[in-house]
Amino acid sequence: LGLSFLKIGEEGRVCLKDFSLEGGTYKHLRYTCHKFEKEGYVFKVIPPDEVEDLLAQFRDISDAWSREKHTREKSFSLGHFDEQYLKLFPAAVVFVQGEIVAFANLWCGADKEELSVDLVRHQPGLPYGLMDYFPIQLMLWGKQEGYRWFSLGMAPLSGLEEHALVRRWNRAATFVFHYGRYFYNFQGLRRYKEKFKPDWQPKYIVCPGGLAVPRILINLISLSSGGLKGTITK
Repeated sequence: LGLSFLKIGEEGRVCLKDFSLEGGTYKHLRYTCHKFEKEGYVFKVIPPDEVEDLLAQFRDISDAWSREKHTREKSFSLGHFDEQYLKLFPAAVVFVQGEIVAFANLWCGADKEELSVDLVRHQPGLPYGLMDYFPIQLMLWGKQEGYRWFSLGMAPLSGLEEHALVRRWNRAATFVFHYGRYFYNFQGLRRYKEKFKPDWQPKYIVCPGGLAVPRILINLISLSSGGLKGTITK
């Protein structure tokens, strides 16, 4: 059929059975968790029927996050803010002194095979390490609830290898990944997720080869960045 397999990135997954703050493997995460607990940060999972009451606060946090990042909403393999959509799922929330400072909607897989988040947002100006504390608590909660895996989501355009059939795609996509200061910060996203020591699993699309590849690259970056304008506005 003249089709090619094109790698579009990698998904990071953590085996919750093996995830523990005891011992040396996650020592740095244990310190972070204890630090925020001592400072009064509280993690809670909100059921779907109570999420609507929090949507106004979620919107304020999301808007402030976007202004600080000087960005627009991403999409496709990254979550974006939609109130009607968020009401369908449980929400993980971090409070301090009764105020919401971060939230994420949860995807709870069938038979508790996998737990993941879609949209993650936090207030600007929070202490360094909060966005480590948040997924730590998510994974501990998921483990307690009996989930097998926690998905850290996609690292778009990462882990690409040279191959004769997809050489042009890989060169162009690797350029975008490594020069992220001019695009959405895909490389920083990969580095952030590495600290949780996930298993990386490749993700592919099947598409026509040849001259169609550059157009597909542009479309994928555009989808992930909320449009072509979003591609160059981090």
